[in-house]
Amino acid sequence: MKRLLGLLGMLLKAVFFFTLFAFALNNQHEVVVHFFFGHQWTTSLVVMVLLTLTVGVILGVLAMVPRWWRNRSSATKDATSPTPSPANPAPLAASASKDAPPNAPHTVVPPPDSIYGP
Repeated sequence: MKRLLGLLGMLLKAVFFFTLFAFALNNQHEVVVHFFFGHQWTTSLVVMVLLTLTVGVILGVLAMVPRWWRNRSSATKDATSPTPSPANPAPLAASASKDAPPNAPHTVVPPPDSIYGP
């Protein structure tokens, strides 16, 4: 089974590679990028598309780094300081009715003036 999954993975990688290769062969046109002050850069379209994709991925990762650091520091802080459990936890009176036992399934009863019945 592992060998079959390995072959499937290799097949998917080959399909991805040949798709990108065909994309590169079909987009060999010249592109001119005009910068400020009269500077320009001439390259093929596929290089420009792949460069734009790479810059976008890098900017996306850099935008996520502060959140990753915050979550990582929060996770390490939570892992190093265990929270003590209370001796008498408060009952969940708001979610359970007073007549039903604690493990009874909860049902939703429509209001009396509802169109769905009494």
